Amino acid sequence: MQRETELGDTKTAEAVPRKFRVLVAERNPLVVSALADMISRDGRFDLGENVTSGKAFLEACSMPGPGFDLAVLGWKLSDMDGGGVLAEIRQRDINVRVVIFSNDHDLSILKKCVRLGAHGFCYQFDDPAILFDTLIAVAHGRICIPYIDVSKINDTPLSRLTTREHELLAVLADGWTNVQIAARTGISENTVKYHLKNLYSKLEVRNRAMAVALYASEKNHGPAA
Repeated sequence: MQRETELGDTKTAEAVPRKFRVLVAERNPLVVSALADMISRDGRFDLGENVTSGKAFLEACSMPGPGFDLAVLGWKLSDMDGGGVLAEIRQRDINVRVVIFSNDHDLSILKKCVRLGAHGFCYQFDDPAILFDTLIAVAHGRICIPYIDVSKINDTPLSRLTTREHELLAVLADGWTNVQIAARTGISENTVKYHLKNLYSKLEVRNRAMAVALYASEKNHGPAA
């Protein structure tokens, strides 16, 4: 009888599944509170730590010890966006499986996350069950993202520009004025303004500052090789 009890206890212990340890990075305290509550109620996960900045996220992932099986990463943190964090993860060769938790429905964000190596992607306005299904899929080594046309994954606003427009955007980023562009290219200042207007329209921005910011973002977080 004692032998049967011991065997039964062993089987019970083996049947208990391992919990996946989760790191949450999000600047909005309400979202953090909701995630912490949901994770604590789900027996498949164990909330390891909450952070609000990209710097703290990267430090937590790099600490010695058991580490994290998964990370839920908000798109906007207190010091950088999710693209910056994903780029740093790749550059530092940090081993962590990341699910982006975005409150922005901009398709370009999803494309950027896929290019930068995110393992999963959810929207904050989705049903919570979708987030947990995504976490489980990613924890088991799969990629889980909303449908996207993979043939267009590297399409960005900059990819639609001509060679001349790329050159124009580059000199804008270098701080050239309209007068300088006109003088160095041999065209009139009005023609420069015309080309800039077309450039802004293609990039879907309103002014020079927005165009330069987009250029810098794409340059820093561009398509992975």
